This record gives sequence, structure tokens and C-alpha cells, in this order.
Amino acid sequence: MRTGHTVEYARPLPRSSPIAKRAFDIVGALLALVVFAPLLALVAIAIRIDSTGPVFYRQERYGVGRTRFCIYKFRTMRDENNDEFRQAMRDDERITRVGRILRRVNLDELPQLLNVLLGDMSLVGPRPHPVALDEQFAPRVDRYWDRYDTLPGITGWAQVKGFRGETDTLEKMKHRVAHDLEYLQRRSFWFDIRILLMTLFAASAYRNAF
Repeated sequence: MRTGHTVEYARPLPRSSPIAKRAFDIVGALLALVVFAPLLALVAIAIRIDSTGPVFYRQERYGVGRTRFCIYKFRTMRDENNDEFRQAMRDDERITRVGRILRRVNLDELPQLLNVLLGDMSLVGPRPHPVALDEQFAPRVDRYWDRYDTLPGITGWAQVKGFRGETDTLEKMKHRVAHDLEYLQRRSFWFDIRILLMTLFAASAYRNAF
């Protein structure tokens, strides 16, 4: 969101758009799984060789309407299955060697293509935060819960603009939520395409990755 600009209301999608968006999500997720299948297999092997533990990491997140679902990621940390939440930080000693590479190039999120097929997520939308992070910041950020008025995404407007990674300050979270609210107002098929292309090719999408 531009500095000093406040989104008052999320622009509702046309009646046919949710159906079209869902169809695009399914087709896109299936194609991505086929195209990236060899890469997914190599990543899984690398994780198993690099450190002990499962290949995948699962965690409860809030979805649309604040209903909970289980998100899937490639495991990038040594103790990510610990029930006690502790946000990942730059130079975090828990991040594995392979995990650090996966995080820098956004490959740790690829298993969420399964979440898209299950209907828990979309290819594009506000990123779902860990529940503990939601509970921490929701009382302190205006309209925080509005970001869950739509399906969360594998990538989003905040992420491609560089507002990703550790949110250790209130200001960082406000910027992220502001961009999520801007997405809700501007969302359209072509805006989603723009965000997907930026996710792949824009330098800002890799800013703050660690």
C-alpha cells in the first residue's frame, strides 16, 4: 500500500469471479505439480540427507473466515515440529543448510500447492500467519482480521513488494497488513497474474528472504 493511503473497503469480486479464480487455482496447481515434480523429489531427497526429521512441516493456520486448516511446507528447520511457536529469524541456528537455500528462493512453500487443491488456499492471496502471530498482532493492527475475508495465498501482494520474512516489530506487520488490504481492494484475475509473475521474476519478491 502507498504510504499515507488507507483502504476503506475491499472491492467485492464480480459474482462469477470466485468460480473463475477457483478454476484457475486448480489448473495452475495441477500444472505446477507436474512441472515441478522432479524438483520436488530432489528437494525431498536433499532434506532427508541434510538433517534428520520429516520432509514436510505441518502447522495450523487460519484460513478464510478464520477457520483453521493444516498448512504444508518443506521442513527447513531442525525442530519445526516443536509445538512451541518461535518465529524464524535471520541467522536462526535452527535453519538447516538446505532449508536456508529453500527459503531464499521460496521453494519451501511449494507443498502448499496441495493446500490449493484441497481448497484451503489460493495461488494468490494474503499469506496466512502462524496462529500465535495472528493472536499477537490482531489487537494492535486495525482491520487485521479483514485479511481473512478471502482464501490465503501461496504468494501475495505484500510478499512481492518485499514485506515478508520476520515480523518482529509492529511497523512491519502494519505494512504487511496494509498491502493485504490493498490486495482485497484491487483483486482481479489480471492482478493475480501480475503477482504470480512478480513472485517468479521481481527482485523485491526475494527481499528479506532468509
